[in-house]
Amino acid sequence: MYSEKVIDHFTNPRNVGEIENANGIGQVGNAKCGDIMRITLDIEDNIIKDVKFKTFGCGAAVATSSMVTEMVKGKTLEEAMEISNATVAEALGGLPQTKMHCSNLAADAVHAAIKDYLDKKTKV
Repeated sequence: MYSEKVIDHFTNPRNVGEIENANGIGQVGNAKCGDIMRITLDIEDNIIKDVKFKTFGCGAAVATSSMVTEMVKGKTLEEAMEISNATVAEALGGLPQTKMHCSNLAADAVHAAIKDYLDKKTKV
């Protein structure tokens, strides 16, 4: 079953939406279950100033997206890159084994958004 934190982040998700003119965008999906997560970042001086998400998926996918945005806001890029599926799941009080892939997607979406930011930065 789901923890109270998972239920809270599913029923009251934080940071839903999309940042206009985001300088880092990450989108990942899982073909098996159909979940899609999109994370947009506003990064200033290597610090994540703002983060928003849009997720199409199950309750665990929404909850992990919400939690990961809370975890990275205000963090340096290096700190955010250290977030893993295990730390996302742990922050939510655990996830059923069959839903652990959702925490992978959440961490992967953040990492993809940071990579997008760094790729754009090196092209300038």
